Amino acid sequence: MTTHFFGDTAVLTGRSLKHVTRSLDTIMTTALTPIAMMLLFVYVLGGAIKAGPGPYVTYLLPGILLITIASGIAYTAYRLFLDLQGGIFERFNSMPIARSSVLWAHVLTSLVANLISLVVVVLVALVMGFRSSAGLLSWLAVAGILVLFILALTWLAVIPGLTAKTIDGASAFSYPLIFLPFVSSAFVPTATMPGPVRWFAENQPVTSIVNAIRALLTEQPIGSDIWVALGWCVGILVVAYVFAMITYRRKIS
Repeated sequence: MTTHFFGDTAVLTGRSLKHVTRSLDTIMTTALTPIAMMLLFVYVLGGAIKAGPGPYVTYLLPGILLITIASGIAYTAYRLFLDLQGGIFERFNSMPIARSSVLWAHVLTSLVANLISLVVVVLVALVMGFRSSAGLLSWLAVAGILVLFILALTWLAVIPGLTAKTIDGASAFSYPLIFLPFVSSAFVPTATMPGPVRWFAENQPVTSIVNAIRALLTEQPIGSDIWVALGWCVGILVVAYVFAMITYRRKIS
């Protein structure tokens, strides 16, 4: 049964990835908005922002990476909605394949597409002056956090992809996720914010994730941020996965 699931998932993921490679503009569009934000903040607003020693792009990059992911997962909901409306799910369910492999194919496609977008953003940041003395283990830890974050948000995206009434509604849920880093430590230290805004910024998931990634890239003490970040990512992932699977079973029953 397990072999059956993995085989079906691999085949369906290959199908989904072919659709993505035929429209690489979706990956470029995903990376374009975060890159534009990075250019704006570094070259237009960066001179007025005091965020500590080192180039501002180095401080900014972790938040931009999370915005890239939030932008990218909207396409997961979009593709899932199109498959649902096109009747592909019914065709798959009439075949002897593992039902959950259909969702996992979309999730793994999202993971690959988002990782490509993240690489593009990091390359642009390097051109803009981003530098890191982090070792291999630190980079692997950063990659691990980003993969968990992609999986968590992608499973979250599956829910509107299955329940939305319109194609715009399927992807619109990502807008608040894109906005969330602006009320965090992604662009400025939370200490500069007024009381209630500061409290929210310091207790929402993006701040701990950004702080953990930033500390890893700059070889600073991480403290408890990495455990809080992992707790948020795993917690969102588990809850989103459970609700997505419940929604999927109801949809195809």
